Amino acid sequence: MLPFLFATLGSAGATCKVADCNSTKDYCYSARIRSTVLQGLPFGGVPTVLALDFMCFLALLFVFSILRKVAWDYGRLALVTDADRRDPREVIDASALHSDSHDRYERLTSVSSSVDFDQRDNGFCSWLTAIFRIKDDEIRDKCGADAVHYLSFQRHIIGLLVAVGVLSVGIVLPVNFSGDLLENNPYSFGRTTIANLNSGNNLLWLHTSFAFLYLLLTVYSMRRHTSKMRYKEDDLVKRTLFINGISKYAESEKIKKHFEEAYSNCTVLEARPCYNVARLMFLDTERKKAERGKIYFTNLKTKENASSMINPKPCGHLCCCVIKGCEEVEAIEYYTKLEEKLKDDYKREKEKVNEKPLGMAFVTFHNETITAIILKDFNVCKCQGCVCHGEPRASSCSESLHISNWTVTYAPDPQNIYWEHLSIRGFIWWIRCLVINVVLFLLLFFLTTPAIIITTMDKFNVTKPVEYLNNPIITQFFPTLLLWCFSALLPTIVYYSAFFEAHWTRSGENRTTMHKCYTFLIFMVLLLPSLGLSSLDVFFRWLFDKKFLAEAAVRFECVFLPDNGAFFVNYVIASAFIGNAMDLLRIPGLLMYMIRLCLARSAAERRNVKRHQAYEFQFGAAYAWMMCVFTVVMTYSITCPIIVPFGLMYMLLKHLVDRYNLYYAYLPAKLDKKIHSGAVNQVVAAPILCLFWLLFFSTMRTGFLAPTSMFTFVVLVITIVICLCHVCFGHFKYLSAHNYKIDHTEVDAVDGRVNGQPAAVPPQKYIAQVLQDSSPEGDAAESEEQGSQDEELINSDGMNDTDFQSCEDSLIENEIHQ
Repeated sequence: MLPFLFATLGSAGATCKVADCNSTKDYCYSARIRSTVLQGLPFGGVPTVLALDFMCFLALLFVFSILRKVAWDYGRLALVTDADRRDPREVIDASALHSDSHDRYERLTSVSSSVDFDQRDNGFCSWLTAIFRIKDDEIRDKCGADAVHYLSFQRHIIGLLVAVGVLSVGIVLPVNFSGDLLENNPYSFGRTTIANLNSGNNLLWLHTSFAFLYLLLTVYSMRRHTSKMRYKEDDLVKRTLFINGISKYAESEKIKKHFEEAYSNCTVLEARPCYNVARLMFLDTERKKAERGKIYFTNLKTKENASSMINPKPCGHLCCCVIKGCEEVEAIEYYTKLEEKLKDDYKREKEKVNEKPLGMAFVTFHNETITAIILKDFNVCKCQGCVCHGEPRASSCSESLHISNWTVTYAPDPQNIYWEHLSIRGFIWWIRCLVINVVLFLLLFFLTTPAIIITTMDKFNVTKPVEYLNNPIITQFFPTLLLWCFSALLPTIVYYSAFFEAHWTRSGENRTTMHKCYTFLIFMVLLLPSLGLSSLDVFFRWLFDKKFLAEAAVRFECVFLPDNGAFFVNYVIASAFIGNAMDLLRIPGLLMYMIRLCLARSAAERRNVKRHQAYEFQFGAAYAWMMCVFTVVMTYSITCPIIVPFGLMYMLLKHLVDRYNLYYAYLPAKLDKKIHSGAVNQVVAAPILCLFWLLFFSTMRTGFLAPTSMFTFVVLVITIVICLCHVCFGHFKYLSAHNYKIDHTEVDAVDGRVNGQPAAVPPQKYIAQVLQDSSPEGDAAESEEQGSQDEELINSDGMNDTDFQSCEDSLIENEIHQ
C-alpha cells in the first residue's frame, strides 16, 4: 500500500521547475479561502514572532516573581500554617511538627539541608540563580529517582539537539542556500529550506544521508541515557506477586498453604487479600478535615475568648449576606457534629470492609527465585487466556481457590497503587474506558487544529479588515499562539480522561496519558497543519473519500511551501517562550487553587486548601508535550534547518523550568521504569518521521523511482521493521535505544534492613494506608495534640521568613499525613 501511494504521488508530480513551483505557490495561497494564516512574509514573520514572544516571556517572568512573593504559598510548596498570617515573621518550627509516619508524599532530606538551600533563595528574582544551583542529589533526595531520570532524559535530548543543530545549521543550511529555485531575496525564508534546491541536484543525497545519521545519533543518545540510569528495584517488589481472579472469600492462610504445598522450598511471608476501600478512604479524608476544622476553631476560641460563626454552605467563607437557608451556625458545634457523624460512618464502613473482598491478593515470598518460578509457571501455561500446556502445580486448596482463573503478575510498588481504584475492574472498567475514550475522540475529532477556527472566522469575514494588511502579528503570531493554546489544553483534557479511567497504578495512568497525548498532539501540531488540513474530520475524508480528493482540491505540493516551515518555526518559538513561562506560572493549578478557596465554607477549610494544594508531577503529560515539540524539530530539521536552534532553546528553557517545578512546586511521584522507556520509544519516532518527510518530498519532486526516493524508502522500511521486531518480539536488542541497568536494593521484609543496615524508612506493606491507620479516637487525640502545638508555635516569635520557607519539607510530610 505504501509503495503504491508514493508511486501515485510521484507520477502526479515528478519534477518541479521554477515556473511550476511559482504557480503551485500561488495556487496554495489562493486555495485557502481568504485565510490569513499562510501568506508570503519577510522571512516568514519569524523575527516579529521572536520579538513578541520574548517580550511576553519577560512579562510572564515578572508576573511569576510577583506571585511568588505575594502569594508565596502558591509559588512554593503548599505549606501555609495559618490562613491569616498576621506577621510574616511568625513561623512554625519544623522540628516540633516532625511526624514519624512515612508515605509517598514524604520529602527525604533533612531540614538542615533545606535551610542551607533556601538561604540562597530569598530575593525577588533569586529563584532564577537558585535553579542553576540545585544539584541532582538534592533533587533525588527531595523528589525521587523518577525526577532524576526525567531530567537526565532532557539533558540527553539537549545534547542530541546540539549535535543536530551543528550539522543542520553548519552544513544543511548552506546547502539549501546554494540553490536558486526560489527568488533571490535576502529576506526570503524559502531560501533556507530544501524547496530551494532543484530536483536534479545531487546535493539532495546529503539530506537523505543526514536524516539516517540523525536516526543513529538519536539511538546512540538514548542508549547512553538509559545506560546511565541505575533503576533501583526494591527487593520487596521483586518478591511479591499480584494475583487476580482468586475466590472472593479465600483466606490468606489458605493462599499460603496452596503455594507451600504446590512448590517445594517455598515460604510465603505474607498473603494480603484486597478489599474495596474506596468509600472508607473518602470517609477517612472527610473525617480528618472535620477534625482539623474543630481543632482550628477550638484553638481560636481559646486565644480570642470568642465563638466563631460560619456559613456551612459552599462558598460560605465569601458570603456576606444572611438569607433563609444560609443561616450562620456556631463553628465548633458544627464541626463537632460533622466529625461525630463522619466518625460513626467511618467505623461502620471499616467494620464492613472485610465483607467486600475483591478477589485479588498480594503474596510475598522469601526470595525472588521462587517468585520467578511461580510467575513463569502461571504465565507459560496460558496463551491469550487459552490453556496450552496444562494447569499450574496443584495443591489441596487448588479447587477452592480457583487457580485456573488466576492472572499472576509482578506486584507494583505499594506507593504506585491507587487502592481506591482496585474495585473498578473487569467488564465495568472496560465499558467505562470505552465510553470515556469515545467521548474524548468525538470532542477532538472536529477541533483538532486551530486552523478550523481560523477558517470559520474567515467565512464570516472576521479577518476581512486585516486581510490586506499582511501584518506578521496577524498572520503568524496569533495562529502559532492559538496552536500553542490548543496544544496546551489538549494534555489537560487527555489527563482527566486518563484519571476518570481509574487505572490501578500511577504508572499506568501516566503511560496512558503520555501515549494518548503524544498521538493527538502529533496529529494536531505536525501532521494535519503540514498537510494543510483543518481537522481529523477532513483528514479521514481525504484518506477514504475518493470524491473528496477531486472536489476539495487538496494538493500535496502545498506541504512543502516555504512559509509552511516558518509556521512551525514560529510554533516552536511560542512553545519555548510562552509555553515554558506558562509552565512556570502553572495557570491551571492556580485556577483550581482559587476555585477551591472560593468553595471553602470557613477559614479552617481555606487553610486546609492552602496546605493541600501541591500535586504530583505529571510525567506522562510532560513527556508527551516535550516529545511533540522535539518531534516537530526533528521532522523539519533537514527540510527547514533553521528550526533546530529554536528547538534547542525550547529544551534548555524547559529543562530549567522543570527543575524549578520539580523541586519547589510538585510532590514526588513513585513510578516504574515503563513510563521512561515509553518516552525513549517516542524519541525514536522523531527521526523516523524525518525520514518519512524526506521520502514524501523526494517522491513529490523526483518521483518514487528516483534513486534518492528509493534509498530513503529502503532505509525507512528497514528502520520500521527493526523497531517493530524489537517492540513486539524483543529482537535487535543491540540496535535498541534501551540499555537499562538494574540496581538491586535488597530490603529485608521482616525488619526493614537495607543490605544489612537499618533502613531509613519503615518497610512498605501491601495494604491500603487507611487500613493501617489507628482508630478514630487515636487520630483525634493525635490531631488535638498537634493542633495545640500549632497554636503554641503560631504565637512564638524570633525566626525570620527565610527560616519559615526552609521548613517546607518537614511541614509537607506532616500536613499531608493529617
